[in-house]
Amino acid sequence: MPTPPPADVIEPHDTSIDEIETRTEFDRRLAEGSLAGLTVQGLRLDLDPVPDLRGVEVAGALFVGCRFADREVGADLVRRGANVVPPFSGLPYPTQPAHLYTADDLAAGFAEGGFEGMYDTRVYAHFRAHGGALPDVREALGQRLHDHGVDNALADATRAWLAVHGPQSVVGVMGGHAVPRGSAAYRMAAVLGWELARADRLVVTGGGPGVMEAANLGAFLAAWPAEELTAAIDLLATAPDFTDHDRYTDAALRVRARYAAGPALPTPRPAAAGTEWARSGGLAIPTWLYGHEPANLFAGRIAKYFSNAIREDTILRLARGGIVFAPGRAGTVQEVFQAATKTYYGTDGASGAYVFLDRTYWTTELPVESLLRPLFAASPFGDLSRTVHLTDDVREAVRVLTA
Repeated sequence: MPTPPPADVIEPHDTSIDEIETRTEFDRRLAEGSLAGLTVQGLRLDLDPVPDLRGVEVAGALFVGCRFADREVGADLVRRGANVVPPFSGLPYPTQPAHLYTADDLAAGFAEGGFEGMYDTRVYAHFRAHGGALPDVREALGQRLHDHGVDNALADATRAWLAVHGPQSVVGVMGGHAVPRGSAAYRMAAVLGWELARADRLVVTGGGPGVMEAANLGAFLAAWPAEELTAAIDLLATAPDFTDHDRYTDAALRVRARYAAGPALPTPRPAAAGTEWARSGGLAIPTWLYGHEPANLFAGRIAKYFSNAIREDTILRLARGGIVFAPGRAGTVQEVFQAATKTYYGTDGASGAYVFLDRTYWTTELPVESLLRPLFAASPFGDLSRTVHLTDDVREAVRVLTA
């Protein structure tokens, strides 16, 4: 029988003291005269003021995805004991992103070229043109480096939140991607995200449309009154179908612009420094494997991966405070039992509640409860069947998740 990995295997390691991800930090270290043993990630060292690296100690340093003024700079660093992994030429994405994406990053180019011209779509087109889920070797290396950079940036982005609120404050929201804007299920998921964010929970979704977009939208408007959430959904409902890519994306950007200036009312509580984004949309973790679906533009930070397997495991690993499953089909059911495996074996530590919205759906149409309860009752860590909850009431779901 599998046993949980040792704690030091699954807990995130704080390597931030050895990593340089901004030009300001780089310049400070450079002025001290040594970059030895440090990792420099994704910096444009070819832009003015171009740094003079000739007199600095670089033994054991690692430069990943950095751009230099010319090739000789990189060659000189290698001769003096550094390791250099240059950015791959011809890729539309960074091979070592230093930060998570934002909605503005993914939507860049939409104003000029519509859905086909935005950054997110251009990366997806490149992904498809180079083998999709089975890329050629060169593309595979670029994608793996990119996804490692996202891993690292995600750890950096969530560190301050977890330090203040703890891992049990992170709640996942799963559900159907095809749920149209303005529907009862969409509104329910949006209210759920709004309530959770106002209760100091970090909302995490898979970053797609439907239920996922709705939950991030609710978190995006957490500082606004409930009437404004309704108004935003009504505006989005003028473009309800995600397959209508341009209208769907345009509506999302118009809602973002409408609420960009901040709330008319005070925020529910002041956010801790470095965590403001969590109450301005929460976190989305999508994948370019599903790049035919428009980007969810309401998350405060977006950890977008090429690898769907890494992305799915990451969502479930983070959501230690519980998971809400709104009605969905095969993908949602897969997530239910992928999460259940982790809970049963305690892979990532203690799990929160499993909350299933729509009692009839989950007991009659897709009766996962009848499988999940006996499975959890037989866990090697004792009877965990009490973690399963079914409800038709969003506020009851919030009470369970915030108790």
